[in-house]
Amino acid sequence: MAFNIENKVALVTGANRGIGKAIVDSFIAHGAKKVYLAVRRPESTKALEEQYGNKVVTLIFDSANPESIKAAAKSAQDVDIVVNNAGVLEPADPLSPDAERNLAKEMDVNVYGLIRVAQAFTPILETKAQSAFVQLNSVASIKNFTQFSTYSASKAASYSLTQGLREQLAPKGIQVLSVHPGPILTDMTKQLGLDSGDPAESVSEGIVNALTNGAFLLFPDTMARDFQGAYQSYADAFINTEIAE
Repeated sequence: MAFNIENKVALVTGANRGIGKAIVDSFIAHGAKKVYLAVRRPESTKALEEQYGNKVVTLIFDSANPESIKAAAKSAQDVDIVVNNAGVLEPADPLSPDAERNLAKEMDVNVYGLIRVAQAFTPILETKAQSAFVQLNSVASIKNFTQFSTYSASKAASYSLTQGLREQLAPKGIQVLSVHPGPILTDMTKQLGLDSGDPAESVSEGIVNALTNGAFLLFPDTMARDFQGAYQSYADAFINTEIAE
């Protein structure tokens, strides 16, 4: 199964900055007909609207608000590909007094949000001749990073759910792509004190190529490819198995 973004309609959550904005840029550069910018604050997409005109449409969207997701799906009935990029990171180790609170927030957005988005948009995607669902996970879904333990736990859960979605959506003709970046240079990572990493375009261009190649797993940047080198044999044996369509 493969997906070509040219002449397709996309929806990108968290599209106003960082990896989400880079995905919008790459999709339009590769010929997307329209991109829905699904964001919490509609004023945050003004620059993208000025840059791309009627190629983009802003929708109010909050991963923690089921009604906003349903409303976005109702407004985007023509969508061919959904990229669930929006997420939160609240640094906490297992012994942190904030661990339980932070994990609850990360689970609500990173995990329950994924379920909400998949349930809202699958009925639309399954009606299309060619469609795709992209989930932004992380290398932290494979290895726990102590300072970001609760985030790692939430991303491990979202990766597990993404595997389940692949099993369910493949027979419906929907390609599923699980993206596992390492540290990417964005405003969010800079706020966390991380000052090294690949640019967001490594993720967005990687997504376009992975969709074209029909891949399920994408490790798009330098650090992520180090993980891939060690993880690939396990993935080939237990994750990248054939799914009957």
